[in-house]
Amino acid sequence: MPIISISLNDVILKEIDQLQNTQGYSGRSEIIRAGVRLLLSESKDLEKISGHINSLLFVIHNQEDEDTVSHIKHQFEDITTTQIHSHLDKHKCLEIFILQGDTKKIKEMIRQFQTSRKMDIVKLIIP
Repeated sequence: MPIISISLNDVILKEIDQLQNTQGYSGRSEIIRAGVRLLLSESKDLEKISGHINSLLFVIHNQEDEDTVSHIKHQFEDITTTQIHSHLDKHKCLEIFILQGDTKKIKEMIRQFQTSRKMDIVKLIIP
């Protein structure tokens, strides 16, 4: 198995170590492999959808990154039927987007949030 190297900040590393202790993973590498498998699975599931859909998009981010969220959301006003903004604590925000439209546009919105590198969680739900 090839070995790769990645950089993680101290907060993520601490959370990985806690996950290892509480969930019984054999090591950090196994946790990272599980995360990659999950990401690949979600990506494949997203590729399978097409056409016009209704969906929910959840985004959690630091309050200081509100400008990035605003910039992205304004590009997708045509597929956003409702947006709810909520403060989770004094530094974290939750955005809930109710989306209706073509999956190509929804996928592009997701891609922009995921690749901004400023979002903690980006999760699409299709009822």
